[in-house]
Amino acid sequence: PVFDAALAHSLYKQIFASIEPHLKGVEHVMVVADGPLQSLPFSVLVSEPPTHAITGPEDYRSLAWLTRKYAFTTLPSVSSLKALRRFAKAARAENPFIGFGAPLLAGRANATRGIRLINEPAAQGDRFIKSLYELSPLPEAAEELRAIAKSLSAGSETLYLGNRATETTAKSIDLARFKVIAFATHGLIAGEYKGVNEPALVLTPPQKPTEQDDGLLTMSEVAQLKLDADWVILSACNTAANDGQPGSDGLSGLARAFFYAGSRTLLVTHWPVISEAAVRLTSGTLTATGAAHGKIGRAEALRRAMLNMIDDPRKPYLAHPVFWAPFVVVGEGGAPG
Repeated sequence: PVFDAALAHSLYKQIFASIEPHLKGVEHVMVVADGPLQSLPFSVLVSEPPTHAITGPEDYRSLAWLTRKYAFTTLPSVSSLKALRRFAKAARAENPFIGFGAPLLAGRANATRGIRLINEPAAQGDRFIKSLYELSPLPEAAEELRAIAKSLSAGSETLYLGNRATETTAKSIDLARFKVIAFATHGLIAGEYKGVNEPALVLTPPQKPTEQDDGLLTMSEVAQLKLDADWVILSACNTAANDGQPGSDGLSGLARAFFYAGSRTLLVTHWPVISEAAVRLTSGTLTATGAAHGKIGRAEALRRAMLNMIDDPRKPYLAHPVFWAPFVVVGEGGAPG
């Protein structure tokens, strides 16, 4: 769809332009948003009025995206930053990476994670498991996790793909031993998939549902995990979204549950993501972090990965914000130390 750059500039003038005189020399902006602004990635605002019509995807490169000027981090609250940095100093996880994704699913292939979940029929027991199996497979998710593992010099044994990507496995492994944890799969908002009343990540469904494993790692189950992670990467769709209840906090879903479990930084999404973009952005962010040897922050690493997509001359369509803008860093977005 055509992106309304004029509206993005109008929003910029209303909510951001007035503070820019106070940001001389600032490169990293931490945002504690309220109300509808919790659903807006500030990187997609446009700081200069558009000077020409958008006639092709390459025209999006010339827009004055705010991500060209600042790296953005979202914070659950102002006080949360102090707590996150205190926990970071006590971090003891020794293993670089573990990844879960590309669950064993048998539906029609789809390039977007999560789109087909809307309006699925309500089901229970075996019928519910069958409905999960009919979701679209995500072969690019395996590619994404392999790319992340490579960027972190982690071996293939750290990848739990296909029939290994189960809820039982995720709950049985001591996840507190891993610095970076990634889930590359479908994400569910509460109420989007009938019969699911809280946000969840889809894993490989079991043959028979049990209390331990019904194919969904839900928000309440995430909160019971024990983590010590510098990064949790949730490259499913809508993983920054709230729990679906009227008036609920914008980070009261999966993101808040992972913080409660012990993560310090999350890479999450504001809307359904294209698998190709997820591969590029997640692996690119971690590659940028490693190449800088800890001298840049996580938010800056994401910003560089975004700009690499926007300015890629080989794939001009990636300049459209539907590809790069949904991803946001939540939590500790600064450099380590």
